[in-house]
Formats: sequence, structure tokens, C-alpha cells
Amino acid sequence: MVNNPSKDVIGEAPEVDPSKFNASEVAAIADRLERDDYTNAFESLNDWHILRSLAFKGSELAEPYRHLLDLEAFDEC
Repeated sequence: MVNNPSKDVIGEAPEVDPSKFNASEVAAIADRLERDDYTNAFESLNDWHILRSLAFKGSELAEPYRHLLDLEAFDEC
């Protein structure tokens, strides 16, 4: 069996390229997280991972929504 790294795997954090997001897309993610507007926990976890990855990669798009991430001073990068 060949491992296909481009195939989506359930339970894995999504690969995030900050250049593929704009302010309105990040605002929509944050709004869903604020409202907890999901049909299942995996959808919310996916959005949380996207926002967290944007924050760790230094994207200014995530700055207004850092409160949703509960990041600690020594959180892993």
C-alpha cells in the first residue's frame, strides 16, 4: 500500500497556507467558532485547527480571533 500524503485523512489537522485565506474567510471561521455553529465536533475542530495554524504561522488575519484559541505562553509551535 502506497502512502498518499495529499489524501485527506480524518482526524488529521488540515494543512494551512495563509496565502490562500482572506480576511472575510477567516472572519467566517471565527464567527462559526464563536457561535459553535456545527453539526458535529469534527467540523469545529477543523476550523479551530485552521485558525490555530494561521496564528502559529504569523498570519495577521488570525490576530483579532486569538481569544478563540486559548493559547498559552509556552504552547507548542
